[in-house]
Amino acid sequence: MTLVGTPIGNLDDASAHMRAAIESADVIAAEDTRRFLGLAERLGLRHTREITSLFDHNEQAKAESLIDEVAAGRHVVLLTDAGMPAVSDPGYRVVAAAYARGVTVTTASGPSAVITALALSGLPSDRFAFEGFLPRKAGERRRKLGALAADERTLVCFESPHRLVDALADLEAACGPDRQIAVCRELTKTYEEVIRGTITEVRARVGDGVRGEITLVISGASPEAADAGDYVAEMRRLVDAGMRVKDAAGEVATRHGVSKRQAYETYLQAER
Repeated sequence: MTLVGTPIGNLDDASAHMRAAIESADVIAAEDTRRFLGLAERLGLRHTREITSLFDHNEQAKAESLIDEVAAGRHVVLLTDAGMPAVSDPGYRVVAAAYARGVTVTTASGPSAVITALALSGLPSDRFAFEGFLPRKAGERRRKLGALAADERTLVCFESPHRLVDALADLEAACGPDRQIAVCRELTKTYEEVIRGTITEVRARVGDGVRGEITLVISGASPEAADAGDYVAEMRRLVDAGMRVKDAAGEVATRHGVSKRQAYETYLQAER
């Protein structure tokens, strides 16, 4: 069984390995058969006539039958609409079932929106976490972002263009206005764009929203900023000693790796 990565936009990213795997396949399991046929036509690929659909809601049911095909000596190729299978796309259930039966799985590696966006973001990439799609419902999204706000790793996630404006507002509320973020849209395509800056700056540039497929890259919390209790306690001591709150915020902001505004607002909230 071969997991085949397909272009996320630019057809020139179709590798010779990808082409050979598709053309030698006995069975192709595609997330959307029509989209696969369109891709094959545009790339001029010869392929088997045996094509089956494999998507989120039928993957578990079809996993065993696909593995049966491999066990019978047939070459099964698994691919999704764009990028690498099993990365926020169908595939991991089939891979897990294959290993459970001792079936070998290999890849024809291809583009990944996650890694492409991370590389383009200019944000730290030595440690990162991929969160898939943010929750659709506002309350669930806010809870998720609140739980992630103190994570020191760079975060990568997907978002719908229709929910981007609301997601950025929730990000600002959870992480503060000065957290660095990159909104990467239409990666590898004609209108590829990376909108980078603080969350406040990016919200202003995005305005009422943008079109296209969106990948968000969010800088991690600094170790100091992850625990507001330290600088709030320090500000309290300075204020108790007679310093104005705004001056105390400026005093601790640089030392703790936060903005003066964030320190000031966090202190006011803590004192309510």
